[in-house]
Amino acid sequence: MEINTAQIKQLREATGAGVLDCRKALLETKGDFEKAVIYLREKGLAAAAKRADREARQGVLDLYSHGGGRVGVMVEVNCETDFVARTEEFRRFAHEVALQVAAANPRYVDVADVPAEALEAERAKARERARDEGKPENVWDRIAEGMLEKFYTEACLLRQPYVRDDKRTVGDLLKEAISTTKENILIRRFTRWEVGETAE
Repeated sequence: MEINTAQIKQLREATGAGVLDCRKALLETKGDFEKAVIYLREKGLAAAAKRADREARQGVLDLYSHGGGRVGVMVEVNCETDFVARTEEFRRFAHEVALQVAAANPRYVDVADVPAEALEAERAKARERARDEGKPENVWDRIAEGMLEKFYTEACLLRQPYVRDDKRTVGDLLKEAISTTKENILIRRFTRWEVGETAE
């Protein structure tokens, strides 16, 4: 099958993958654009896993103000080299993370960051709710685990649906950025302020 440059360019613009990777994806999927996007995403997952143990100490702080100054966000996103930290793609990714934090108000970066006491409180709340709804006691723990998954999706940045495309998570976006830059990338931390909120 013949793959033309317009197809490669379209796929590259949609995914940020390299020209050769886009060509290979289109060849592997016999020119099917949607399947090629999925192919590149899956390849990105493998690339992200390979880079996960590499040290990421360079990066940027992105500041974002929303709603006429009513919400402010600062995020630190790290990568391996100063060269990548200065690229437009990396800075765009950091900005998208800040936008996500402003819009979706996560509390933690990932599941591993949730304190044990917060998890136990959520678990107890779910078990109590199951009890109050008259569910049999032998299913309370299963219900609690399902409720915890919902909690992770709401509270953990990497589990949240991406605000610009709810078919993808922020974790998917991160893996795509790793695949594009060919470096390990970490969302190190974030802070979100909203006018009128009280300090905890």
